Amino acid sequence: MTNQTMHERLLDLIQAEDIDTLFGIPDPSFFAMFIEAERRGMEIVSPHHEQAAALTADGYFRMTGKPVVLCMNKGPGVGNIAAGANFFRKENVPAVFIMAQRQRFYEQRVRRGKMQYMSQPPIFEGVMKYIGVIEYPEQTDEIIHEAFRQAMTGVPGPTYVELPLGVMQARFNLPPVLPPNRYRLTRQRADDLSVQEAVTLLRDARNPVLLLGQGVFVSRQHEAAAALAAKLNCPILLSNAVEAILPGMEDRSFAYSSEAGGRIASDSDVVLAIGTELGEALNYGRGHAWKAGDAARKWIYVERDATAIGVNRPIDVPLVGDLKDIVPQLTEALRGVQRTLPMALAEWKNIRDDAKQALTDKVPTAAQPIHTGRLAIEATKVLPEDTILVRDGGAASMWFSALLQWVPRDAMWSSNWGAIGNGLPMALGAQLAAGPNRRVALLTGDSAFLFHISELETAVRKNAPLICIVAVDHAWGIEAASYKANFGDNTPTPEARWGNEVRLDKTAISFGAHGEYVERAEDIGPAVERALASGKPAVIHVEVDKAGNSTFAGIPGFLEFRNWFGEEGDFLGVPGAAPAPPKEGSGGSTENSSGY
Repeated sequence: MTNQTMHERLLDLIQAEDIDTLFGIPDPSFFAMFIEAERRGMEIVSPHHEQAAALTADGYFRMTGKPVVLCMNKGPGVGNIAAGANFFRKENVPAVFIMAQRQRFYEQRVRRGKMQYMSQPPIFEGVMKYIGVIEYPEQTDEIIHEAFRQAMTGVPGPTYVELPLGVMQARFNLPPVLPPNRYRLTRQRADDLSVQEAVTLLRDARNPVLLLGQGVFVSRQHEAAAALAAKLNCPILLSNAVEAILPGMEDRSFAYSSEAGGRIASDSDVVLAIGTELGEALNYGRGHAWKAGDAARKWIYVERDATAIGVNRPIDVPLVGDLKDIVPQLTEALRGVQRTLPMALAEWKNIRDDAKQALTDKVPTAAQPIHTGRLAIEATKVLPEDTILVRDGGAASMWFSALLQWVPRDAMWSSNWGAIGNGLPMALGAQLAAGPNRRVALLTGDSAFLFHISELETAVRKNAPLICIVAVDHAWGIEAASYKANFGDNTPTPEARWGNEVRLDKTAISFGAHGEYVERAEDIGPAVERALASGKPAVIHVEVDKAGNSTFAGIPGFLEFRNWFGEEGDFLGVPGAAPAPPKEGSGGSTENSSGY
């Protein structure tokens, strides 16, 4: 038995989950907790906006696989974090939000004009997987346990714990906190019968394929998944959420949303899907490239949430459990199975590599104006091989994705929520998790970068040497393109552009970061090298061709992007409207409608 304060007990419960970092802005509600956390050697990360705290925590989670804890100030702080909570729910981030609140005596007073007060839980209904309120100190352990239990069970997501000021002064005389395996399920293997059914399908398959989602990478199962892929000796399809490649699997990895990926999907007879929701961008596993052979194709699905089985498409062998346990379990069960790489692999590689080379050949080489594709090539070919990729933005982001000149082992973007502006704080979180010896590169456009530019100061304060390579067209480029696709090249584009005076390099320098300004293509590589050598957070402001960045013509993968959205009768949220054929060469939009 030990005599403890509330903040000491909370930290014991958090540290029992092997969590050593807290995210949140300093506030009197958490002063004592932050002081004690630092005394224990924990890290406090305090960005300049609560939403940025969530996005930073997201990047940290994706590089550690650990749930995250955020401490939010009552009232406005809790209000500001609502967007971050929605982000977490859509991106499947396990998180516990500890939300401060006024004391209950005050809350129940019949008064108008209460300072920093609102009824907080209703804001998060439908977002949080669990909402618990510590009304009495004796509830602390069970509510925190339930918050972690729900965050980590099934599809990971955010949970809410409200901590009224009236219980913050409580003291405890309790035994040490329980380890996670004593109060929640921490191991989740699939049942043996289902595993054997999966082995039989994979052993007898003619053209099996391994379909990987972001879950494999955020759970830090790179090596285990690579061992399974080596055993199966089949092609690997990557969902749109995945831009990283498993170690040693470069020769057999293909984007689903590519010509080669489409052929592989169409020809497959058994699919082993891991770490993916089989969502809209994968055409739910039944549309687009999957249509051919769908009736005969068998699906094996590794999924934590049993209620997800068969929702987006019928599943033949569900392997319900945690992929951290099931992937090695399945590899071991396949021990006696011998497969060779398919003969068609060389053909698929040629299709993939020829497509990238053809795109590269089309990118202008002129020094000025700099084409965004040229920026992607010149900037990424000088990055270290172990660089962590964070991608953000619209048109610029698509060019960056298509023309990477290195093979990332870790990569992230807002693939499910489809937001922009998360890149800088997400890159900060990834850099904090990776440490100073492995660099993070944020590849983004200026419209996205400006969302949370104040977090450059946080990066400087935390000595996080991330590199921000920004394509600057002084516009919402893809929105300007959408205006033109809908209303013609000469249409006005209200509020899609801003002044040419913006200088992101100077802003970076004012925060204490390294800044570079580039307006000639041949200067891009040396600027990136100087930024890396500085050892500081760095921003490379690159002026790109404004006209080239505000058109759908030639944007790599844009027509495929349109195919992600909706089914017949539903296109980009326009009920009853089938996708309109684009104008030749434009990749354009439905006529005078919402959407791209």
